[in-house]
Amino acid sequence: MYTLHIANKNYSSWSLRPWVLLKTLGIPFEEKLHRFPADRPSYPEFRHFSPTGLVPVLEDGDWRAWESLGIVEYLADRHPGIWPADQRARDWARSAAAEMHAGFSSLRSTCGMNCGIRVTLPAIPDAVGRDLARIEELWADGLDRFGGPFLAGKSFTAVDAFFCPVAFRVQTYGLPLGGLARAYVDRLLALPAMREWYAAALSEDFREPGHEADAGASGEWTADLRAKPKT
Repeated sequence: MYTLHIANKNYSSWSLRPWVLLKTLGIPFEEKLHRFPADRPSYPEFRHFSPTGLVPVLEDGDWRAWESLGIVEYLADRHPGIWPADQRARDWARSAAAEMHAGFSSLRSTCGMNCGIRVTLPAIPDAVGRDLARIEELWADGLDRFGGPFLAGKSFTAVDAFFCPVAFRVQTYGLPLGGLARAYVDRLLALPAMREWYAAALSEDFREPGHEADAGASGEWTADLRAKPKT
């Protein structure tokens, strides 16, 4: 059985991608959650299981795959349904997932993933607005080309998993999206695997100061739905 190393569910957008894909496709795995330390860098501890000192990492016996895109391709060589079966849909999905993996830096930096809080931004920065416009354009293209309800057709595949962290960001920061994009976000948030991840994120009673500070700098906190931290 695979072992998937992840970090805090409240914060770790990179961990979410392979986790939600494995869960939704029913591929068995063991989860190992490593907390981001509150008082020191995570790199030295994470290096014990990760060649980069980062998460996620997938262990398969004595082999490791790392980086969310690398993990997805590793799984695609061993399981059907990771990418769409249709060649055109598969080509599109790979490009869209790669764009998400490498891009949208303004959205990432301004609206870091923090599942359990709600934040009102004072304004949408221009660069974030451009990222959101491109995401809406990309989603509309996929949904129109392949007929939905997911980006590359009827089934949830890796390209949808790559955008699951965006769905949590939209929820946390109340990001403005048009009706088609908002409906897709709601569809992702309603997935059983996403609901399971979200419930676990809310139950976490520990905080990592860096992620908390980033969220505090973005705007006004209007709610904190997480379990109270231990004192």
